[in-house]
Amino acid sequence: MIDPMLVLVVVVGYVIAFFLLRIYTEDKSSARPKTSIGSFELPLAFRYRQLFALSVLGLYFEMLMIRWLSSEIRIFAYYKNLVLIACFLGFGLGCALCRRRVHPIATALPILFFTVFVAAPLPRMHDAVVNLTVLIGITSQVQIWGIAAAPGALNYTALAAAIAAVASLFACIAFTFVPIGQVVGAMLETAPRGPRGYTINVAGSLVGILLYTFICFLYQPPAVWFLVGAVLFGLAFFRQRKPVLIFLGSCLLVGAALTLWTDQTSRIYWSPYQKLALMPMRDKNNEIVAYRLNTNDSFYQQIVNLSPEFVARHMHLLAGEDPNWNPYNVPYHFLSSPQSVLVLGAGMGNDVAAALRNTTAQVTAVEIDPLILKLGESLHFERPYQSSRVHIINDDARSYIQNCPEKFDLILFSLLDSHTTASSYSNIRIDNFVYTREAIARTRELLNPDGLMIVKFDVHSDWIGDRLGRLIQQAFGQAPFYVGSSSHYGLGGSFFIAGSASAMRQISQNAGLAGRISVARESHATLTTDDWPYFYQKDRGLPAAVLGMGGSLIFLSWYMIWRMTGRQRSHASPMWNLHFFLLGAGFMLLEAQIVSKMALLFGTTWVVNSIVVSGLLVLVVIANVLFEYWPSYPLTMPYAGVIISSLLAYFIPLHSLLFASFSLRIIVATLLLCLPVLFAGMVFVRSFADMRFSGSALGWNLFGAVLGGMLETLSQATGIRALALMAIGLYLGSWTARNRAGAVASVDTISVREEHEVLADVR
Repeated sequence: MIDPMLVLVVVVGYVIAFFLLRIYTEDKSSARPKTSIGSFELPLAFRYRQLFALSVLGLYFEMLMIRWLSSEIRIFAYYKNLVLIACFLGFGLGCALCRRRVHPIATALPILFFTVFVAAPLPRMHDAVVNLTVLIGITSQVQIWGIAAAPGALNYTALAAAIAAVASLFACIAFTFVPIGQVVGAMLETAPRGPRGYTINVAGSLVGILLYTFICFLYQPPAVWFLVGAVLFGLAFFRQRKPVLIFLGSCLLVGAALTLWTDQTSRIYWSPYQKLALMPMRDKNNEIVAYRLNTNDSFYQQIVNLSPEFVARHMHLLAGEDPNWNPYNVPYHFLSSPQSVLVLGAGMGNDVAAALRNTTAQVTAVEIDPLILKLGESLHFERPYQSSRVHIINDDARSYIQNCPEKFDLILFSLLDSHTTASSYSNIRIDNFVYTREAIARTRELLNPDGLMIVKFDVHSDWIGDRLGRLIQQAFGQAPFYVGSSSHYGLGGSFFIAGSASAMRQISQNAGLAGRISVARESHATLTTDDWPYFYQKDRGLPAAVLGMGGSLIFLSWYMIWRMTGRQRSHASPMWNLHFFLLGAGFMLLEAQIVSKMALLFGTTWVVNSIVVSGLLVLVVIANVLFEYWPSYPLTMPYAGVIISSLLAYFIPLHSLLFASFSLRIIVATLLLCLPVLFAGMVFVRSFADMRFSGSALGWNLFGAVLGGMLETLSQATGIRALALMAIGLYLGSWTARNRAGAVASVDTISVREEHEVLADVR
């Protein structure tokens, strides 16, 4: 049964979307166009400082919306690039409409709507947010934490309902960025020196990303993000009194609401990766006996106390279970006296505490989230992170095992499941590269001759367990032993145990262990690799949810573009629009596959994402500078550069770039993987200049990025490397469209800047 509150929210979303659509599709020929409160005409008086401030604001707000909505509305955590695509669509629409009135209410209404949806203390509102995720989850062929698949036709009924719901949210996100895109587009069109204006635009975008990343690493909540956003709106629109009141006022309202509407049952933290909610768990005597940590409103991990003193006083918590066989103690029955232990996904410290209790070993604890480490350091009952025997590493697990020079007696994968955390620029989750054929093989290389690798995982689907078993079997040459474990106090899981032939033989001959182990079954699911790392998807292909969602949102995007720009006068032939459209789609695929590959080489962390995207923007700036000094370079050169460098990135295996020297790896990976962006930037800035830096051209480029974001999901069928070939095809298509476009249509009319001046005089 569909949740009535969710239906109400979706209806309100559609009302807002169609209201804003009507505003922007009013009759453009009217001598007295209808206006909304605070709307204003373009162009504004051009200032490089204002263009820079607007560019900072645009990327900052884009990152804010991606992070905020992906944390609060869990469906966007699994399909995170939907928010990114909606941002591109809105910004593109704004650039295409840069000669029309700007309506600040298009930004204010959606963010107020989303604030009420995710935070308002209304009856059943929280259930509506959760039920939206359930709707898409029960139709998916991808395992989603805590959601079981439903049978038969109900799947597709739910999928249709989910698509209808997501479409309303998608449209509202897009409208949020239309006003910003309008002003940026108008500024670029009226810049006295177009190349310099575009360079300042890209530089401001770079600053926006770095500013948001810096705030995230200060562990600040969304209320602070919006307060900073209010300041940026004030700086960008300080000369427009009414608009700035709407922009700034809406951000302040959102910040105040998010401060007041906080969950009183738990303490909320915002790490660089996720929203964390910490709740103390008390017994009947009101003593804190555990801490529960949720991420993005789903259970994530906990802190328990298994010290002998505590267990002796609280045997009731174990409900008659043998504490020696508590899941955290299980690994040390199979290897009783290791001298070195590596814990991957150490979390708040339960497995580290178990290693300290059961052994005298030196323990290396690897955890990606710095705030989770801090919570473990301050709250864990047994204080494992204060031990002199523990070495803490704040890093991505795959990055660490790929670059680690040490060897260990025991390597433990500690329930390493990201649940919801994904990249902002691709469909890669932060644990995807941990469970691949190459990763398991590399982990085996870190074992001492008689060492053991134990993978502990909460297996909810048989095929997940089958896949893990087969991956381990390929790396070790024999099937792993399997042990199931559960507990009333602490988290259970499935243990996959592998090691050398002699170590496995000793286990099988141990009478006390033989009755607890079985051989893991063979897999019928496609094995994951570094090229196809989608661990939570059973087989290669596009899931029904992805196909249905993608197709519907492409149609919605086309409808919004057609309604809002279809009757607008164009200064370019359709072939020029197609040229920019294909450039945008190709660039988006280049960026997505570069981010995914760099995540493998350096870790799937927010820092890596920010550095990589910032580096790509720097390459675009370099392309702009080259154009300023050499504006007449032949376009065949950068087109050839895109194709040749993309082919090199396709054919050279990534593992060949995993040099022991970190600096050498950065230099070679940047040159090989990111070089296509430099050439792509040269193609774009030359084309953009040919169109006199038209806002419409930039709009079509961003519309293409919408398609590129949708095409990125094809990697779930083809693998990541194939995205480079798709990008090459799109760039060849853009070359063909450009050659067929002929002269720029506007050469026979007044220039873009002159048109803005004429419009300003008329008004």
